[in-house]
Amino acid sequence: MDLFTNAKAVRLKNNHNKYLHADDDEESVSQDRNGSSKNNRWIVEFTDDSNRIIRLKSCYHKYLTASNMPYLLGMTGRKVLQTVPKRLDSSVEWEPIREGNQVKLKTRYGQYLRANGGVPPWRNSVTHDVPHTTATKEWVLWDVDVVDIVILQSPTTPTPKPISVPTPTEHLLHVDSFQQDSPPRVKLEEGRSIYYHVLSDDYGEIDENAQGFCITFKGNNVDDLTRKLEEETGLNNITVCTRSPLNGNLYPLRLQLPPNNVTMKVVVVPNSPSSSSSHQDPKFDDEF
Repeated sequence: MDLFTNAKAVRLKNNHNKYLHADDDEESVSQDRNGSSKNNRWIVEFTDDSNRIIRLKSCYHKYLTASNMPYLLGMTGRKVLQTVPKRLDSSVEWEPIREGNQVKLKTRYGQYLRANGGVPPWRNSVTHDVPHTTATKEWVLWDVDVVDIVILQSPTTPTPKPISVPTPTEHLLHVDSFQQDSPPRVKLEEGRSIYYHVLSDDYGEIDENAQGFCITFKGNNVDDLTRKLEEETGLNNITVCTRSPLNGNLYPLRLQLPPNNVTMKVVVVPNSPSSSSSHQDPKFDDEF
């Protein structure tokens, strides 16, 4: 349960390396690899009568719901949906049970949120069920990525004040939407905060209101950071850049990151298939 302590919004990643996804039909729930999608962001609510039970609300302001409808006739798994019930009952309540660095989400009736694998129609489906095999026992385990947190400002503050870690409004974000002021240094765990945007392929109009992502990164190695950002964005063959405070141009990171875990802002630039490690794009300079 401590993985959700002070959490305002989370992403849930399963053992298939996919995220719990609120589908655009505003009713069904599935799995998705795009970690930057707003549909993979779930608001955390605690129930009034317990600090152990949570509700999860999608970007469509609907609750993750354990329904009684079978996913397939003759099978034990039942559908997980997005709903707005007339009354907030046990169908929208989940109990996080920690297993190592992961959690299982248990319904009030003893079943677990399960990310199904295998062939269609099971692939990418989400049900709730009691796992019976070694494989399905792994399908009920979830990593919790906290993307918004709540911090108590002082012991006398009666109500927690939300502090939001920037989260995306869409996957393709632009360079100039960075703010000049340094972002708040909110540490979710040991390491440095890396705020990043993904540069779109078409270099179109700049969205001044767009927000960047935030990850926590341990270490000073640029190659390690590159692999981490490829995993987070789902992109391959990227260049990690920073913007010069003098002229605003982009420069690829070549050396070690600054010491002392200082907060950084970077830009992820997808390389074309023909790009090499010595790639020089006219839109950013090669050395920094």
